[in-house]
Amino acid sequence: MSNIATTNFKAFQLGSFNIEDIKASEKAIKRPHGTQVLVRIKAASLNYRDILVSKGYYSKALPLPIVPLSDGAGEVMEIGGSVTRVKVGDRVSPNFMTDWISGEVDNAIAKTALGGFVDGMLQEYRLIDQDALTHVPDHLSYEEAATLPCAALTAWHGLVVNGKVKAGDTVLVMGTGGVSIFAMQFARMAGATVIATSSSEQKLARLKEMGAAHTINYKNNEKWDEAVLEYTNGRGVDHVVEIGGAGTLDRSLNAVRMGGHVSLIGVLAAGQVNPVPILMKSIRLHGVFVGSRSMFDDMNRAITAHKLKPVIDKVFSAEEIVPALQYMESGKHFGKIVLSI
Repeated sequence: MSNIATTNFKAFQLGSFNIEDIKASEKAIKRPHGTQVLVRIKAASLNYRDILVSKGYYSKALPLPIVPLSDGAGEVMEIGGSVTRVKVGDRVSPNFMTDWISGEVDNAIAKTALGGFVDGMLQEYRLIDQDALTHVPDHLSYEEAATLPCAALTAWHGLVVNGKVKAGDTVLVMGTGGVSIFAMQFARMAGATVIATSSSEQKLARLKEMGAAHTINYKNNEKWDEAVLEYTNGRGVDHVVEIGGAGTLDRSLNAVRMGGHVSLIGVLAAGQVNPVPILMKSIRLHGVFVGSRSMFDDMNRAITAHKLKPVIDKVFSAEEIVPALQYMESGKHFGKIVLSI
């Protein structure tokens, strides 16, 4: 290839549903044609989904071996003859679902999620259609930009697109994972007040430093929903970014105000949910499955305008993918875990 020094590149593949069975392999570079773009991946980031994929909990029907990870950012190296959206040298990131450009998601689009039924971003090069790509904010490094496609866009979709968060609103975020930290940043960006929970006093202190108006240790205070109601003088919060699923949803429904909004993002715990409060309080409960490329474009414009910086806990090398996933599984992280490729 004219401007690339190698004909083969390194890709990491999940060979079986075993978190330790991710190994380096070699693939041949293919030249882009039509609307295809060849991107040199510089960084990728982890999401909890990647643990589920690697352990077989996401879907046993995934076509192994697969290249894992949905999120990454890199540089355009070559373009097909019909490409108009990007040019060589542009800094780009692909959308989580490459075929979700705008409008509503459907079953066919969902199958194009990277690092699932199609190869993901833990590789040095990848061919991607131009319509799946968005330009990353100029003030972000590749490592920072790699955190945006899933965690940031999910928080944006739930809180901004669906929730229409505005100045003066009160937002409850849970824990210190990627989605929750981005939700807090977007809420603060909109002028909203943030209540944050964690089981770690050290992490709660960091959340305070980032601008949380009130923090709750849910380990010391299992009835954290009542603490939220007390802080809001019995009214409840306008928005909840719900990452626990059935394990915490009942308390979230209690903590949100009448007519309030709950973004259901995580399903980390199984259990029964009482639907009565949804009806009696006219709660808007939205399931959020990442977002479209047009949402991604809008979010990046807002990130650029406010010079928002993602919170990165730790950067590993691509070769350290297994310890990186194990570190995420430990729950010790604050913000995003990134891999440099």
